Amino acid sequence: MSAPIIIIGSGFGSYQLIKTIRRTDKHLPITVFTLDEGHDYNKPDLSHVFSNKQNSADLIRLSAQEFASENNITLHAFTKVDCIDSVQQQVFVNGVAYPYAKLVLATGAKTFVPPMLGNATDSVITLNSLSEFDSAQLQLQNAQTVLVIGAGIIGTEIAMDLNHSGKIVVVVEPSHGVMASMLPELVASALQKKMVNMGVVFEFGHTISSLNKTELGICATLSSGQTYTVDCVISAAGLKANVGLARQSGCKVNKGLVVNNQLQTSVNNIYALGDCAEINGKVMSYLQPILLSANALAKTLLGQPTDLKLPAMLVKVKTPHMPIQLGGNTVTDVASWQVDIDALGCSVKAYNEQKQIIGFVVTEGHMNNTFPLLRALPASL
Repeated sequence: MSAPIIIIGSGFGSYQLIKTIRRTDKHLPITVFTLDEGHDYNKPDLSHVFSNKQNSADLIRLSAQEFASENNITLHAFTKVDCIDSVQQQVFVNGVAYPYAKLVLATGAKTFVPPMLGNATDSVITLNSLSEFDSAQLQLQNAQTVLVIGAGIIGTEIAMDLNHSGKIVVVVEPSHGVMASMLPELVASALQKKMVNMGVVFEFGHTISSLNKTELGICATLSSGQTYTVDCVISAAGLKANVGLARQSGCKVNKGLVVNNQLQTSVNNIYALGDCAEINGKVMSYLQPILLSANALAKTLLGQPTDLKLPAMLVKVKTPHMPIQLGGNTVTDVASWQVDIDALGCSVKAYNEQKQIIGFVVTEGHMNNTFPLLRALPASL
């Protein structure tokens, strides 16, 4: 029997790759090693579990066993791969060697937790996976006050969802506003105002110096000296690609695992996919580029080398009280803006110095402008 394709990781990219391969080849041997249960679920749903009153079981589309059976794969759940021998093309688990024909690293990313002092730093919650939510859901359900670290897209979505579910929410963000790396100030200010009117408290321009346990909960001390006593703390301060295993195997690493246009790393027959992959200098932790990457990589693994081609892509911000969609460059390299605003919302176009449209943001009642604007953008890759 020939060596299988081995995939390390069981997130969206991994499982989309498997589904795509199985549309063409039902019997190619595939083995998956994953640190968690291996259930098939939709990770973006984690941003609105609280207002939907969902638990972890509600998010599972197929159990690990069902997915493995339906897609004819060998699944090793709760299994850590210790190292990779890229010369002999083997991975090692508890001293046992598993040969591979091709190896796909879909190891994902972990939530960055900023350095802080205090005896409650080990109590910080992260929500980047179903297993993380599963272990924290009871604590979060019982919490009345929650502090969120970070006002990027995930922190903003979580903060709005927690607030909508009836909790008091404090957001601490070192930059000057919500989603500062994605939204022009006009839109960011409107979103911030909306959330403040809902009761969310923002602390911009500050970090958390310490977290300490008290009889009343966790006391968070900010760099300004301001303190908040809360029931729990969630970090949504960004993602760091899980690259340790790949680095040990000799793969080139920068922000993530550096891959070429066929998603191959610097090591022969080793590929990277999803939150851990760096494509043209960017780690793109959104569903559309991961979906397109999985589709292209499936063809390559099936013997039809295929370059990844990324069109202009849409990002949907799950803030139901102020829906937002955006595409292209909306902050960097912007020379001028064109704004169409009315009582229903706004459409904002970003232009470069050559007067070419390079990005856009639409909100609320302007959603019908999304796809014409998306078609006007240049391709990403």
